[in-house]
Amino acid sequence: MTFSDLGLRSQVVKAVTDMGFEQPTPIQEKAIPHLLKSESDFVGLAQTGTGKTAAFGLPLVHRITSSQRNPKGLVICPTRELCLQIANDLKDFSKHEKSVTIEAVYGGADIRRQMTAIKNGVAVIVATPGRLVDLINRRAINLSEVECVVLDEADEMLNMGFKEDLDHILSATPDTKSTWLFSATMPKEVAQIAKNYMSNPLEVSIGTKNQGNENIEHIYFAVKERDRYDALKRLIDFNPKIFGLVFCRTRRETQQVAEKLGKDGYSAEALHGDLSQAQRDRVMNMFRNRSIQLLVATDVAARGIDVDDITHVINYNLPDEVENYTHRSGRTARAGRKGESLVLINTREKYKIAQIEKKISQKFVFAEIPSPEAICSVQLESMIQKVKDTPVNEEEIEKFIPGILEDFESLSKEEVIKKFVSAEFNRFLDYYKKAGDLNARLSDKDTGAPTKERKQRNRREDTDPNKTRFFVSLGEKDGLNPGGLLRVICDATGLRSNTIGRIDIMPAFSFFDADKSDVDTILKKVSGAEFEGKQMNIEVTEAKKPSSRGRGRGNNRGGDSRGFGGRSNNRGGGGNRSSRSRSSSSRSRR
Repeated sequence: MTFSDLGLRSQVVKAVTDMGFEQPTPIQEKAIPHLLKSESDFVGLAQTGTGKTAAFGLPLVHRITSSQRNPKGLVICPTRELCLQIANDLKDFSKHEKSVTIEAVYGGADIRRQMTAIKNGVAVIVATPGRLVDLINRRAINLSEVECVVLDEADEMLNMGFKEDLDHILSATPDTKSTWLFSATMPKEVAQIAKNYMSNPLEVSIGTKNQGNENIEHIYFAVKERDRYDALKRLIDFNPKIFGLVFCRTRRETQQVAEKLGKDGYSAEALHGDLSQAQRDRVMNMFRNRSIQLLVATDVAARGIDVDDITHVINYNLPDEVENYTHRSGRTARAGRKGESLVLINTREKYKIAQIEKKISQKFVFAEIPSPEAICSVQLESMIQKVKDTPVNEEEIEKFIPGILEDFESLSKEEVIKKFVSAEFNRFLDYYKKAGDLNARLSDKDTGAPTKERKQRNRREDTDPNKTRFFVSLGEKDGLNPGGLLRVICDATGLRSNTIGRIDIMPAFSFFDADKSDVDTILKKVSGAEFEGKQMNIEVTEAKKPSSRGRGRGNNRGGDSRGFGGRSNNRGGGGNRSSRSRSSSSRSRR
């Protein structure tokens, strides 16, 4: 089947052909014909990298046949990077359609310029929720003529606390509109969106819901916490041609890991919410152009990264939300390619691997951190192959050859090779000369889910030392949920949502984590704020042992909810690898 067989107009098909695409992906093949002919709501579920943007973008462009002053199409997505990526794709799809104008609106850019563009007339708006709400409140945008709303990455928008914004936006659109929801995962929160905002939607799922891309090999390694960074370097060194993403939980950890990699001679840059839009654009351009080899990112910042040839995703830490693993690993193995998702865990985190396996319906392979001998062997082979593949400019180098041969006249061929190899390779030999084994042994008790006692101990041990725990005087009985609490904090302080860590909502009160640097701001601006007519009091907790009194407040607010069973909304920010390691090691001994 070709794109023309799907019923798209010739101008749209020509644009897709110009982009080099000939056959639709499964999600495109199933979604596009329905979205072209029907006015009904739609839910499309497919793994990241399977062409969901074209699945909704091509029908959206196709349905606009005349110039518009007010938008007919609206695409809502969670991040600036994804907003820009979608807008650029839609512009490519509509390059032969003069009547289709696209405008991206997102925070961090000049809102006056965006308002001017909208005033001049635009057919499709691609927006982040916060900036779109701002434009609606300023009466700078009219959504009364919108015929189709696309919710892209809806699960992430909920994780970021945008439920209230989505409610506000959708209330400004006509009841007669079609709503299309596209996502890689289908957690219960996204199912609730379909229930609240849609009427009898057609659901198309490619593979099992939440299933991962079958072209990705999932491999995990067990290390001690103190060896996590050294293990990361070994994984990078073991893959000399790596072009990949390193995921960290928090902005601070992302920046620290990127800086340490840079100091250690690796080509790496950080991407997180603390960077300005200009800085983020610079880093992303460097990565897309392969000017850098590794991008160290938080989950939120990495949304919208659409680079086809990423070879590896390395999970420096596992994400707090299981669904986020699907989005992380989906950055590799795009457009039918193969890729690897590597995971570093400590000895207390084995049960998380089982949780992810169940969610993505795929198995992980356990492997050992490559040995120094295996790494040196792989690096040596890579360097030799690079030399063999180096083109020779015979004309330019010819005049230097007599002098070079004279300089090496006293050395045998073997000695020349040894010296050239050593000149490039000695740093690896020196670095790994005294390097030991970084693998941590998983005991039998670490292969399953932890007991209640171990869960409490593990959560205390895993607490981010850069975070402060806050007590909140409102809870579930007051109607508070993680998204509502996050929105109150961000609105009152101006902080970004990814600066807030774990949130635990209890029946009568709540807890949340935030960066230590933001303590004074939160105490000053959030304490006393109102949530649905009730005053919210905020205090810093004390790290004490959880009380056996269960849900009683008393002086045990420092229990950090570890003695409670509340919900949490956490944000942070093939072949067998072990056999390959052994094979490489054998080669090095030979």
